[in-house]
Amino acid sequence: MVSEKAQTPLLNQDCALRQVISIIGDKWTLPVLYVLTQGTKRYSELQRAIPGISKKMLTQTLRRLESDNIVQRTVYPVVPPKTEYNLTVFGNKLIEPLQVLANWAEAHQSELQLICDRRNQDVSSNKSLNSE
Repeated sequence: MVSEKAQTPLLNQDCALRQVISIIGDKWTLPVLYVLTQGTKRYSELQRAIPGISKKMLTQTLRRLESDNIVQRTVYPVVPPKTEYNLTVFGNKLIEPLQVLANWAEAHQSELQLICDRRNQDVSSNKSLNSE
């Protein structure tokens, strides 16, 4: 695969596609971004909206997205402290191609489910073999 614009092979570390994947490719970034597409959220709202995310992982993900200029954090000088998160202009631009990917995933949900089921089965089989 080669990017159409720059003809940069995907094996190069400075390839734009590899850079995007390194930014959004972890377990929690996409769920956080998805929730923030619905508007400004407080920390507790984000945590309630994303099943299974720990406080530590939510904090790390938000800090990383903030340092990448994808999420903006606003702290209000009130007691108790109030902090809100929302997408920056750059973050909203990132959502556009992610929406295309989400639409593709929805259209291919049955194929994707088969792949996930097979991978989960492979992992379970490997755990069984390793425990013998």
